[in-house]
Amino acid sequence: MTYDLATMKAPRAAGTLLRALVAALENPVTGPMLADKLLADVGVTRLRTLETHEPMAMRQPVFDEAQERAAPGERIELAALDAELAAQHAQGLAAEHARELAADHAARHSTQLAADEAAPRRRFRPETAADFTAAYRDGKLSPVDVAERAIAIVRESDALRPKMRLLIAQREGDVRAQAEASQARYRRGAPLGPLDGVPVAVKDELDQAGYGTTVGTRFLGKSPAARDAEVVRRLRAHGALLLGKANMHEIGLGVTGLNPHHGAARNPYAPGHATGGSSSGSAAAVGAGLCPLALVADGGGSIRIPSGLCGQVGLKPTLGRVSEHGAAEVCWSVAHIGPIAATVRDLALAYAAIAGPDEKDKTSLGQPRVRTDGITRADLRGVRLGVFPAWFDDADAEVVAACKVALAWLTDAGATVVELEIPELEAMRISHLVSIVTEMAASQLLHDRAHRADYGHDVRLNLALARRITGYDYVQAQRLRVRVAQHFARALADVDALVTPTAGRTAPPLPEDALETGESNLEVVGQIIRFAAAANLTGLPALSVPCGYDAAGLPIGLQLMGRAWHEHELMRLAAVVESRAERIAPRVHYRYLA
Repeated sequence: MTYDLATMKAPRAAGTLLRALVAALENPVTGPMLADKLLADVGVTRLRTLETHEPMAMRQPVFDEAQERAAPGERIELAALDAELAAQHAQGLAAEHARELAADHAARHSTQLAADEAAPRRRFRPETAADFTAAYRDGKLSPVDVAERAIAIVRESDALRPKMRLLIAQREGDVRAQAEASQARYRRGAPLGPLDGVPVAVKDELDQAGYGTTVGTRFLGKSPAARDAEVVRRLRAHGALLLGKANMHEIGLGVTGLNPHHGAARNPYAPGHATGGSSSGSAAAVGAGLCPLALVADGGGSIRIPSGLCGQVGLKPTLGRVSEHGAAEVCWSVAHIGPIAATVRDLALAYAAIAGPDEKDKTSLGQPRVRTDGITRADLRGVRLGVFPAWFDDADAEVVAACKVALAWLTDAGATVVELEIPELEAMRISHLVSIVTEMAASQLLHDRAHRADYGHDVRLNLALARRITGYDYVQAQRLRVRVAQHFARALADVDALVTPTAGRTAPPLPEDALETGESNLEVVGQIIRFAAAANLTGLPALSVPCGYDAAGLPIGLQLMGRAWHEHELMRLAAVVESRAERIAPRVHYRYLA
């Protein structure tokens, strides 16, 4: 068996060249021939040559009889979970303090510059949900104070050069009203739980009452949503302070975060670099300290990629674990909703709040009970971690080195690494590509006649190519999808999680010539998405956790991919990595507390 994941290569296009390329693709005379060439470049024509014997139907991941089925309306008690996580956090702080003391001691007795620099950098900690609720209870800060500060941060961040473009819509009166209601609950001694008054950003792919849902376009979302998406409703029911709609790559059809309509979201660690996408503004908002949590969606890495590139924690749950009701319908069979958070603790709270059956989304009804047990167990003895070495190593050297260090942290905690092989990763990549772009093109059919020219040029190019993919290609992709799912199921039968880097590189620069048109750069896209697509295609849960930085200070993420419905095990592993990983303050970062 050989590692067969190919590197996509094609000439880069942006600005005038991209405009010309789109015009040629949309031309009925030149379009077909050019589309055939570009589809060959990304591997679609190879898909047509692969033999398949599998059925077309891709089923939702199943669970065994030992797992109890979840009932609609069943909820996890967040206060109890928060107390358990708080105890783990206190232990982690004690261990971190001991390491800092040792580092300080080493710095005082060493002339090495590296040692002098290491100690202060470890002291950065992002503000968490627990910090906000503790400040509210102690009277050091109020939800109204936080609302005013959040409004000011959005303004200040867009007054920078370049603009950060974290949120694209904020109704200040609504934010203030939510904060006043939260403050009244704290004054009565009756907060709604550990998320009451905690600021949260909502990706503009999810409905939030009173806001239009633009999905990153300039023509959708002209009328405000009448009600919240189910996941937004659930966080609102826990008292979360919903700050507004976060920027995103247009219709989710891209992994860089470039948006020519609303402006590119900027990476807090290096504003001249991309955030990753499509949940660009959400990851940047968490990274910049605007909020410790964001609600986001993921069709091909859109949670994990920006989390990894912006140094945050992001979870794509199992297909059907979280309700899709109220999310924009852009890629039905690979779409997932989940949280991005500053810490694993906050991620666990958000996941527990939004996961579980919803009668308005039939896909979510066939799932086992949501589990959060064991997240705090740092002893990993008995845990088996699968690594396909050729896949793991197919990334920039600094990325691989940092992820190997993180893997060593997991083995230090007792886990065992098992080397394995996963066949047909190239078939996986192409099958996912055909699935997501075909579904996205279908989702935009109603808008195509009136608004084709209103999309950014990068999205227009991708939609033009997607319209040239045949029904045969889509059927072939779905049949291969079944086979790929079987490959991953066999790999996970012997291990508890598969470990890879989150992305094959750190955040790329944002080219000036792409800001108004978007960009077509297959090589960069291929590097960014190399490890992410498998979890969407198979429906398996996957998580990104920060594990280091490159020489330029850009974040690196470790991806953990697990068995269906075992998100709690991924968070357990992520907590161990987080407890050892150094955190560096982003260059653009705001704080609410002294």
